[in-house]
Amino acid sequence: MRRILLSAALSSLFLPAPALALSHHGWSQASSIARDGLVAVAFGLPAINGDWRGVEQSGLSVGAAFAVTEGLKYTIHEHRPDGSDNKSFPSGHASASFAAAASLEKRYGWRVGLPAHLVAAFVGVSRVEAKKHFVGDVLVGAAIGEGAGWLLTSKRDARVRWLPWGDAHGGGVSAGMRF
Repeated sequence: MRRILLSAALSSLFLPAPALALSHHGWSQASSIARDGLVAVAFGLPAINGDWRGVEQSGLSVGAAFAVTEGLKYTIHEHRPDGSDNKSFPSGHASASFAAAASLEKRYGWRVGLPAHLVAAFVGVSRVEAKKHFVGDVLVGAAIGEGAGWLLTSKRDARVRWLPWGDAHGGGVSAGMRF
């Protein structure tokens, strides 16, 4: 039953959104609908499963992505392609969408994460098509969201944990297993 609900939720987000994308305004509206729906699924799926730790981690991921994105927007004043303001860099829609998608994938695996990432990719493309962002804005927003989702979300099956790390001399992955 939960898989049916998830499939229905993701389908309802992704299928009607491209139909809206007939103009710059349509692309913008479609991206907002897809972003909002994806974030709702990132909170709703764990809640439906009674996974309150997953709800908390989704909130941390999306919240951290939002905070980093807004900090950069108010520090770096890049004009949008449509000239509407100087808050183009990075894309908040992309960072929120990819944070939600990464959180879903890390918590529930690729079967949930793949469709979520397809929706997030649609959001990124639609922000460029709407003339709200340059490609670089979307790529940096996606990286912020992915980083937040992967760093602040744990697998639901916590017997294996990993943490990527890096410093000026290299990087790697630390792993821990519980038997």
